[in-house]
Amino acid sequence: MNILDRYIIKKYLSTFFFTMLLITMIAVTINYFEQVDKFLNSELTFYQIVFEYYLYFIPWINGLLWPLFALLAVIFFTSRMAKNSEIISILSARVSYARFLVPYMVGAAILATLLWIGNNYVIPKSNLAKNEFESQYIRASAKQSRTTNIHLWLSPTEKIYIRNYSIRDSTGRTFRLEKYKDNNLIYTLKADKISFAKAPNTWELEGYEIRTFNGVNEELISKATEKFDTIFNFVPDDFTRYTKQMEVMNTSDLKAFLKNEQERGLDSGKKYSIELYRRTADPFTIFILTLIGVSVASRKVRGGMGFHLAAGIVIGAIFVILSKFSTTFSTNLSLHPGIGVWIPNMLFSLVAIYLVKTAQK
Repeated sequence: MNILDRYIIKKYLSTFFFTMLLITMIAVTINYFEQVDKFLNSELTFYQIVFEYYLYFIPWINGLLWPLFALLAVIFFTSRMAKNSEIISILSARVSYARFLVPYMVGAAILATLLWIGNNYVIPKSNLAKNEFESQYIRASAKQSRTTNIHLWLSPTEKIYIRNYSIRDSTGRTFRLEKYKDNNLIYTLKADKISFAKAPNTWELEGYEIRTFNGVNEELISKATEKFDTIFNFVPDDFTRYTKQMEVMNTSDLKAFLKNEQERGLDSGKKYSIELYRRTADPFTIFILTLIGVSVASRKVRGGMGFHLAAGIVIGAIFVILSKFSTTFSTNLSLHPGIGVWIPNMLFSLVAIYLVKTAQK
């Protein structure tokens, strides 16, 4: 690594973090003025607002915008280098354009690694605190509870139903468990009341009835006034979820959740699959947008930095719109989540290759 490499990497990272700081301050300011009435109505202190909300809001907003920060940072400092004829001097010294791109890719690799770690392990943890704060003080809809007519598959052959469930004391009324074999009902357990007894998943049944089916034969056990404890494959947390529950799970928890959904025979984890693929796709986006930013800004044109920044904003806007379209298709249609998440990267990779080949050398 020579002086030029260190110079470009230093410029890239310093400009990136300056851009991140500036846009983060703008985002926090806008969000504060949107929520200030709710903060005042809840009589929150300065400490609560800053250290219990915005301390966790900042990682969330940065996780969404890091690729765009990279694009703007690259365009900003590369455009200045082009304006000062630094790039012309570099290429005139017989440095190939491919070699010129190496320090940019090193800087992109550093940022992509940090974003990958953040997306998979750091940001989900901060999102948990942020979402909890929002559900308590900003919008109750951020946290949803299932309280009536609950149907839940415990496995491909076991299903439960609860007519009414109380989150406050973890009790349910009119409980029913059904077990199937070869698509035939072989077992039912009914109870007037079910209550959470102790961790991890022990429940108490009151006023229960058990029916076992074996062909045309049926066995009935009825205990209308008795209680007994048993273990089920569900816990009280299964009845309460955040609106965007996948945001608060680290990657290990997300994979375990998707595996559990598949074992239960459910197909309700498409949004969770999209989130899982996004956490890998976003860091890769930094490499693509870095190449696009260099290719656009390294050309010395009339209009200078203003033209380059305008081009960068347009490219970023197109990328965001395309990402929203592709993830919407994955969520609502039959498009595979992995393909839906990676479509913008695949298309913009072609754009990046074309711009690098046609860049002024």
